[in-house]
Amino acid sequence: MENDQKHLNYNDTINLGSYYTPEVIVDLAYSILQKNIPNIKYFTILDSSCGYGSFLAKKDIAKRWVGADIDQEAISEAKKIIGDIDYIHLNSLSNVCRKNLTIRNDEKLIVIGNPPYNDTTSIIRNSIKDVSIQDKIDTDIKTRDLGMSFLLSYDKLKADYICVLHPLSYLIKKANFSLLSKFSRNYKLIDGIIISSHEFSNTSRGMAFPILVAFYKRDQRGMTYDHIQNYKFKVKDDGSFCLNDFDTIVNYVQKYPNKKYLNKNDKPVAKFWTLRDINALKRNRTFIDSDTYNTVYVLMEKLPYYCYIDVFKQYADRMPYFIGNCDVIIDNKKFNEIKECFVAQSIHTNPILKNKFKFREIPNAKLKIEKYFKELLGSKLGEKYAKNFN
Repeated sequence: MENDQKHLNYNDTINLGSYYTPEVIVDLAYSILQKNIPNIKYFTILDSSCGYGSFLAKKDIAKRWVGADIDQEAISEAKKIIGDIDYIHLNSLSNVCRKNLTIRNDEKLIVIGNPPYNDTTSIIRNSIKDVSIQDKIDTDIKTRDLGMSFLLSYDKLKADYICVLHPLSYLIKKANFSLLSKFSRNYKLIDGIIISSHEFSNTSRGMAFPILVAFYKRDQRGMTYDHIQNYKFKVKDDGSFCLNDFDTIVNYVQKYPNKKYLNKNDKPVAKFWTLRDINALKRNRTFIDSDTYNTVYVLMEKLPYYCYIDVFKQYADRMPYFIGNCDVIIDNKKFNEIKECFVAQSIHTNPILKNKFKFREIPNAKLKIEKYFKELLGSKLGEKYAKNFN
């Protein structure tokens, strides 16, 4: 049932986070639900950001269906496409309670869907983002990102189960996980599959980021960040990965501006742009030649690691999309065995370093670097990804 929400212009699509969910992804979400919930026919299923109703078409499996959306025209279209649903036009992040959604307190509740995710602090499409949207959200669930606010709203509704799409970064980035503390105290991730943002026809084709079709169960023990670090995430159509399988560059360098941490005797030999995740590295600079609020000052003993990041950026497009929100990965032992190759490659290819340091050619440096990355990915993710470095 391909019901693209074409009545919205580009700006409204960005600010409302309204992206059509392909039927194959809807089916995937329902397969996860039916695998994990016994007696699903006794539940009410809610999509509180239903759009045209893509997630409301499986009417034979549940007791009752409720669809809500802030967009009146979307609700009108959904009614034409799928009848026998209790549709409600409202802002699902304002005055959040079961009563406003016509759901009784004693109803067993499943939340499903693809809620908007729109980080108002992100620089991506920042010029067209409407930050006033945040003013209409209940204060106890207000965050910088609409998707996180939706997760917190499900906790207010005391949903028994939740099966929704959201960026993987909500869980694997510790700062984001902390923002969801109210949610994580009451819910535990027990199933889910990572898909690519490229599964959505209207998103950017330039850089894929990982989206999790996440299945949570209400659990008074909740979940900790350790649970996420040790969780084995399944990847759609191919394998799995675990955060704790990887060592990352943050264990060896300073990611963020560090001027205030320098001693008076420290003599920086280079300057580096603030580090975030792998996808941000693809967009951002590495070595810089000026002092800015984003400057990381590099001492000589740490220079090889920053050269590693600089070279990693050159190969980042060969890395699997699903680690895009992770910190730069590294095998420190193997890196140290050939670190002079990374230093030579960085000095040779980076104009700023080329002007500061003398280039010393290392025989077969590029081949050794590619072999390193092949072994790094192959040992953790399997030969499919290692082949990117053949």
